[in-house]
Amino acid sequence: MIFNTDDFARKYAFIYTGILAVLLIAPLVVYVQLLLQIDEAKVKLSLESQAKKIITSMQHYQNEDQVYHFPRYKEYKAALYTDQYEVIFSNLEFEPLSFTEGFHQKRNRYYYVYPLPNAYYFGANYLLVSTVHTANNIYFFAAMVMIAIVIALFIFSFLLLRNFSRPFEKLNMQLDNFIKDSMHEINTPLSIINLNSDLFASKYGENKYLLRMKSAAKTLATIYNDMDYLVKEGRVKYKKSDLDFGEFIQNRVDYFQEIANLKQIQLHTNILPGLIHTFSKTKLQRIVDNTISNAIKYSNDNSDVEVSVYKKDAHIVFEVIDHGVGIKDTSKIFSRYYRENEAKGGFGIGLNIVKKIIDEEDILLEVNSKFGEGTTFKYIF
Repeated sequence: MIFNTDDFARKYAFIYTGILAVLLIAPLVVYVQLLLQIDEAKVKLSLESQAKKIITSMQHYQNEDQVYHFPRYKEYKAALYTDQYEVIFSNLEFEPLSFTEGFHQKRNRYYYVYPLPNAYYFGANYLLVSTVHTANNIYFFAAMVMIAIVIALFIFSFLLLRNFSRPFEKLNMQLDNFIKDSMHEINTPLSIINLNSDLFASKYGENKYLLRMKSAAKTLATIYNDMDYLVKEGRVKYKKSDLDFGEFIQNRVDYFQEIANLKQIQLHTNILPGLIHTFSKTKLQRIVDNTISNAIKYSNDNSDVEVSVYKKDAHIVFEVIDHGVGIKDTSKIFSRYYRENEAKGGFGIGLNIVKKIIDEEDILLEVNSKFGEGTTFKYIF
């Protein structure tokens, strides 16, 4: 019943941002690949240029009586190898993987292998020139662009969706206020009906017409309580207290007795007294009322409904067995607005509320049903 514009906008902004980011980042990835290829080409060109400088330096050396000082550079390392790959000179900081002519890469080290004329340069057959290079600046640029795209998309999507959803929030608030006001207005005449029917029964005695009226009022009260729970969902935190499950459930059975009497249904109880458990009274009533009322609604006339409360191991078990129409598909009965039998009426919200409660409170529910024979609901607290 609660519609929050910011939550709605935030949720779907993440979704839209993810979808659009994939579409927009794909071209960026292609662009980054091109930048990496260009960057690699620049490195290769610089290594080739450096190799030519070293060869030129060796060519200019003519005096064999003087010591040749091999060129040294801050950003480049070099080495000379024989045709057997023996080192003549080297200031490399790694072992080359290949001596094939051309460019090679070993992790973040790029090196260029240049074949030399046989034994012409100090007996060397291979010149290697190497440099350490990373494309961190390109990756940093790509990361910054990606982050900027995601942030811009999220902000744009969030603002767009928030403005788009504001009319829905206003409509939802109006509807919510209408439902709350309607619930308040329903509660007063419902209380008057219940009070006056009890007074009438005590003065003039019970009759079938009065019994039907009281039964209908109790059915309406159950629906009212379900609606009231939905209206307050997410706004009210129900306090827990120590409850005597046996006494509480017996009182609810007595409450539904008049409804069962209309269909000549016998409510049989096997309730163990003194079973105390800390639980929310409101939530327990929703579980018990919806389970018993459904058992009566879908039971055949002149049949039995068995309500049991007992202890199994360290757990309290609340069990309701009916001998009615059964359930075709037990997996669907907890969906909101789903009704197994349209002819039986109702809104299909009772068991949906029950499902939410048992999920919140970590209660185990076992549903066993045979179509045409009956159903068993077993709650393990």
